[in-house]
Amino acid sequence: MKVLVTGASGMLGRRVAETLRDRGDEVTAFQRRDAQIPGVRTVQGSLTSKADLARAVAGQDAVIHLAAKVSISGPEEEYREVNIGGTQRLIDAMRAAGVKRLVNISSPSVAHSGEPIVGDGALPADPETARGPYARTKAAAELLAMAADGDYLMVTSLRPHIVWGPGDTQLVARIVERGKRGTLPLLDGGQALIDTCYVDNAADAIVAGLDRIEEVHGESFVITNGEPRTVAELMEGFCRAAGVPGPRLNLPAPLAKAAGRLVEKIWEVRPGEDEPPMTEFLAEQLSTAHWFDQRRVRERLRWTPAVSFDEGLARVAEYFERHPVA
Repeated sequence: MKVLVTGASGMLGRRVAETLRDRGDEVTAFQRRDAQIPGVRTVQGSLTSKADLARAVAGQDAVIHLAAKVSISGPEEEYREVNIGGTQRLIDAMRAAGVKRLVNISSPSVAHSGEPIVGDGALPADPETARGPYARTKAAAELLAMAADGDYLMVTSLRPHIVWGPGDTQLVARIVERGKRGTLPLLDGGQALIDTCYVDNAADAIVAGLDRIEEVHGESFVITNGEPRTVAELMEGFCRAAGVPGPRLNLPAPLAKAAGRLVEKIWEVRPGEDEPPMTEFLAEQLSTAHWFDQRRVRERLRWTPAVSFDEGLARVAEYFERHPVA
């Protein structure tokens, strides 16, 4: 197939594009800068431009939509313009060009209201109860995408949960950096049980969703390794792989949430150069269980994770052997 991948410059988007390329698909990447993936054509542009999207989708058979504004702070209007507006413009461009397959990449946070998730499946996306601007706008975008599903456009939404792997500049890099500085906190001892997804497994599941879209369109799925670990195990594993100290701080979750609310207010007035060190949403994620039943996912997508949690950690350790922490 000819497949357009939006957001291929990110870790997961790049792995999806490479997986499609390696099996023989003709892949085009769409983002602001050149994806620089060998064997993958790039169309540079923005989700805010109808003309850019029209150029990108022309001649494609399918679209895998990963591009989004991903953060834990910032004005909500920016999230709405990219995550909601960008998804609508993409769907409009696909309809105009006659492209009939859309794999929409969403997030489990679209159905997370702050309460523990213990063995649930893909609960309905709800912008009213989702926590934070990213989750709210991704929930609205998923509802918009799924409403477009029908005879002339088949849509499925996949929600990879906490994706990580070698070279990860987001989750792994931030944990390792704070571990190195001695500022990595555990909330309530880091005992909350959470599930994650190794990047190769997430990419394989997304490609499986594309291959099975005629059978699963109209459905949403949460994608994980199916191996829940405590937050403490996760953080200690990443720090050990990088050769830096593990978490040294232990804070009560209510205190961290209160601090997060205060930091958010400060960031609104004087935003820092990087992400805020704590927000209420982040405190909830670090202190609340969220793991998911994967039986329906594996049956419907005919997919199982190929890389275990422990094997993934070993690959991250190998990466840090080649790229030691300064």
